[in-house]
Amino acid sequence: MSLIEARSLTRDFVIPKRSAFERTRTQTALAPTDLDIVEGSSVGIIGESGSGKSTLIRLLLGLDRPTAGTVTVDGRTVDATESAKSLHWLRRQTGLVFQDPYASLDPRMTAGQIIREPLWALGIDGDHRTRVHAVLDRVGLDAEMADRYPHEFSGGQRQRIALARAIVHGPRILIGDEPLSALDVTVRAQILDLLIELRRTADLTLVLVSHDIGVVQNLCDTVVVMKDGSIVERGSTHDVLLRPTQDYTKALLAAIPVIPVPPE
Repeated sequence: MSLIEARSLTRDFVIPKRSAFERTRTQTALAPTDLDIVEGSSVGIIGESGSGKSTLIRLLLGLDRPTAGTVTVDGRTVDATESAKSLHWLRRQTGLVFQDPYASLDPRMTAGQIIREPLWALGIDGDHRTRVHAVLDRVGLDAEMADRYPHEFSGGQRQRIALARAIVHGPRILIGDEPLSALDVTVRAQILDLLIELRRTADLTLVLVSHDIGVVQNLCDTVVVMKDGSIVERGSTHDVLLRPTQDYTKALLAAIPVIPVPPE
């Protein structure tokens, strides 16, 4: 059964006029798109910058209003015109990790306050302090770190805090928009291992936007390839990455840098 369904989902943007003599023009960021994400699956969305990946994610999360089409999550229609409070049911189901682990954290708040914020905003009962300490431990940080501010952490630690905030309220869906691209290679490997562990232990449905094919290969069982606002190929990670059928996918994979092995 599909946990997330998109049907004929479209997003057009009006291009501002540069003069009074120009006609109003629109640009299609997402062409009519159908997408099904099965509960418990891990879906990687890949493509060049401007291919529509982030637009699709924003529409799935109800952070933007589609020009046409519908999104349903667990059988319920997502309406981006509803008030923030009316969309609490969707926020309760989803967690989001952004690309930059520093820009996504409020520098005026402690780590504990940042992680606790979804619990407060969604009106979740219980001992928030205990829950924050438990989720810090789950992402590999000490409970005492809850009183520190973002600038006191390394990049990898900040991304762990962002992950803790994304899962503290027990969502069913975790969405990552380039969550590893701002990290160095060593830290990226650590966060990748953490994501694999979280998916296994929390039974999360994972939707991952990434330029890093290696990350998608390790984390995702399904791949969606986007180009110019359209899905041009989709299938199992094994099939798409090893036996792509579309020229665009082949070119995308061929562009991956390869470090030559020196002869012995």
